[in-house]
Order: sequence, then C-alpha cells, then structure tokens
Amino acid sequence: MTRAVRVLVVDDSALVRNILSQGLSADPGIEVVGTAPDPYIARDKIVELHPDVLTLDVEMPRMDGVAFLRKLMPQYPLPIVMVSSLTQRGKEITMEALEAGAVDFVAKPTSNVAAGLNAMLMELRSKVKIASTANVAHWKGKRPITSSKRGLASTSALAESTDKVIAIGASTGGTEAIRRVVENFPANTPGTVIVQHMPSGFTKMFSDRLNQLCQMQVKEAEHGDRVRTGLILIAPGGKQMEVVRSGGFYQICLGGAEKVSGHCPSVDVMMHSVAKHVGANAVGAMLTGMGQDGAEGMLAMKQSGSRCISQDEASSVVFGMPKVAFEKGGAERLVPLDKISTTLLSLLTEKK
Repeated sequence: MTRAVRVLVVDDSALVRNILSQGLSADPGIEVVGTAPDPYIARDKIVELHPDVLTLDVEMPRMDGVAFLRKLMPQYPLPIVMVSSLTQRGKEITMEALEAGAVDFVAKPTSNVAAGLNAMLMELRSKVKIASTANVAHWKGKRPITSSKRGLASTSALAESTDKVIAIGASTGGTEAIRRVVENFPANTPGTVIVQHMPSGFTKMFSDRLNQLCQMQVKEAEHGDRVRTGLILIAPGGKQMEVVRSGGFYQICLGGAEKVSGHCPSVDVMMHSVAKHVGANAVGAMLTGMGQDGAEGMLAMKQSGSRCISQDEASSVVFGMPKVAFEKGGAERLVPLDKISTTLLSLLTEKK
C-alpha cells in the first residue's frame, strides 16, 4: 500500500488552516501532519515532522511566503504549493513564489465561495499529490537569482531563420523553466508561442514579468496577434490558442474555454495548429509538467516536419509531459534545461 502524502499547512488564519486541513484530509492518500500560523513556527515543524509537501499562504504577517521560500529552499528543499489570493498583489507574490521554488499554486475563491471552495480543495488535493512527486533537489544551496535582460545564445546562426516559429509547452514547474529558456533567446529569435497551464489573470502577470527579463518582447497573446521575429506570445489562461496562416504570415487565433486534454489553454491545441499551419518551419520543446498534454500535438508537429525536443528527467520538476512526448515519438531527444534554448536555436537552422 502506498504511504499517504504527509502535508504541513501554513496559514496565519486559524479558520483557513482548519478548512485546508479538513479538505486535504478528505483524501485518504493525504495525511495532514501539522499546521503552523507563520513561517517561524513552520520552520520548527518542518524539522520536527518531515512533511512531504507544504501548503503555504502567499500573504502572511511577520514574513511573507516568498521571503520564507527564499530562506527555506536553499537549506531544506521541499515541494511547496502556494495558496494565493486573486488580488493584484497576491498575483505578484505568487509569481515571485514560483521563481523562488514553489512547485504550483491554487487560487482562493472570490465569488460563490461555497462552490468555489469545493473546487479549490479538489484542485489543492490534486496539486499536493503532484507536488509530492516533484524534484526540487536542485534548490539545495542555491543563491537567489537576480536576472537582467541578457542573451547568451549566439545570434549569427539565425540569419536564415525568418518566418520560423518556436512552440513551447509546460505545466508544473514550467514558469521557472520557461524563464530560463527564453531569457537566453536573442532579440532576433523567431516568433515564439507558449502554453503554460495557468489560470486567467496569472498569464498576464507572467508575461509582464518575462518581458522585463528577456531581450525579446513578451506579451499575453491577443486574438489576431502576428507571430513575428522578436516576439514571445503566452496563451491567456482560460482560452485555447492556435497559430494559423494568414496570407504570408502566421497569427494567433483565440478560441473557446472548453478543456482539451484536461486543460485550457492546452498544449495539444496549440501544437496541432502549429503542425497544420507551420509544419517544417517550426521547432518545439516540451518542458516540465504533470500528465500528457501536448504529446499528441508534438507528434503531429514531428510528422509535419518540425524538429522537437523534451526536457530531461534530471532537470524537470515533474517528468510527465516531456516523458510522454518523448515516448510517443514527438520529441527526438531529451535535453537538460540549461541546453534547451541553444538546442532550439540550432534546430532552426539545421537541415534534416
């Protein structure tokens, strides 16, 4: 019999600690081993109880969740799921928390709290179980990264890569993986389209943060946006994104909110459209994430002449989506995260 996932719940509100503890304990595969009202008590309980996963409130007195993460992860790497408010400040801190090592987050309900609470607790149970399988060992001893606009990849190889498209998919652990890939793209990199599983509102914040770090321009995709050199387009949460050909160029088509392969936006939807409309002019990468969204789409890309790769197991937070994409034959090889940007750029100009 599999051991239950041991969880420590950290939140300054006694009511919320109680709700989260009861909600998590409703799953026989999860055991709440303790709660803590602030990061200082949490620190002691981590040492005492050895939980598998932490749930952590984003906004707390004495020390906010991000400051706690930055202290904790280099010393005691632990999979952490943030519990986030949907306020502007809450979204900002959530993005900082993902950069500081949190595996994932759930958003507190704002309207129709009773119905929203049940949905949120279901999501939290699922994400806690996923987090328990996450690989966060690479945070041990890590110093905080201070990023600036920079590009390490050679630009000379890109002379003939006009009208090409880069397609990237990711889920759990993906915000940090995407940042590490795209901040190394030079300003003249071909148009890049990205699906990261994330709710509406957070994708705009994610795009804005990347835009401050990258040499390329980064924005949340809007219907009709042209896919062009120097621009990265992030699929908006809650909408399906496709790349279509319009005359001599490619543009974004945003569709409905129905889930495909369990997600909206879905990597499969985006990659199938790239296979259909871009074909051999595209390259693709599947980054860290749970499940198999994108595996079929990437296989379609490969069959249409695209060159595609997957992130390797050692550098993935969750080796799900990249593993399935590789096993199904869409990704031609597994590549460490720190080599993905240079590999994609070289595939753009390699002859098959």
